[in-house]
Amino acid sequence: MTTKCAAHIGVWALFGLSLTGCLRPPQQPMRIGTSIWPGYELLFVAKERGYFGETSVKVVDFTSTTESSRALRNGALDAAALTLDEAIKLAQAGMDIKVILVIDYSNGADVVLARPEFAGLEDLKHKRVGLETSSIGDYVLTRALETAGMKVSDIQPVAIDISEQERAYKEGRVDAVVTYEPVRTKLLAAGARNLFDSSKIPGEVVDVLIARTEFLKRGEAQVKDVLTGWFRAFENLQTERENTIRIMAKRESIAEIDFAASLEGLKIPDLEENRKSLGGPTPSLLVSARRLAAIMRERNLIDGDPDMTSVIDGTWVAGMLP
Repeated sequence: MTTKCAAHIGVWALFGLSLTGCLRPPQQPMRIGTSIWPGYELLFVAKERGYFGETSVKVVDFTSTTESSRALRNGALDAAALTLDEAIKLAQAGMDIKVILVIDYSNGADVVLARPEFAGLEDLKHKRVGLETSSIGDYVLTRALETAGMKVSDIQPVAIDISEQERAYKEGRVDAVVTYEPVRTKLLAAGARNLFDSSKIPGEVVDVLIARTEFLKRGEAQVKDVLTGWFRAFENLQTERENTIRIMAKRESIAEIDFAASLEGLKIPDLEENRKSLGGPTPSLLVSARRLAAIMRERNLIDGDPDMTSVIDGTWVAGMLP
């Protein structure tokens, strides 16, 4: 202990004040980026209920995963909840990141919705389909069209941010949209027809928690607290489902019954499932990442073949107590 600090201790002790600031510098919050999506809401449940322990966490809302990804790239975040395609793009750009948690697998939550007069995907030939072209929407659209023997060149893709999709559909600017919650529920209520959803491609549309490698090295205790809090919130969803859904639905500004329905379209893996997805010689998430990267190259969203083997990191969940 330095002479200066010892002197300060004597002064503060004299007045009966806390010595914490002298003995340990105040912890900077762990900054986690997120956006509106049912699977991400467990972060807010954990924060609201104090499940991150002594760790200070700042959860920052963005309008889309693309915005979260940009903030992570620019150094404004330490971690972010993103779709797997965003992780692939960051890795391809040379960013040193790790995937440390599988948040959810979409099992019906990502959809292709069309006007009610369109009976099937084949009817979308030469029609206007709105989607976020820099996101997982490209992948869902490509896989949907494949099931109908079609290609993206058979339709007219229209770039529309998620925040504008509901309005674009209702104003007639598009004939269909590739979308997700909360837009999915709103458009179905408006009469849209579900032509395709991610339940047809199980395990392929994935949301993950990504962290900067340099932060993982200096913020190990914070990361462990966040993961512990996450799985505690996950347990709440199993044992206190109604109360937990109430918190999640309120933040997304939708009815609890609609939010509960949206969760039916997700598979949120527990700790053991996370270990299987992220660990072992060939993690199952690596298989999904390689398949997704191939389609992204085909659609010119990336121009190389990122090494996702070094990005997917199962050590964090492997070391957690059950």
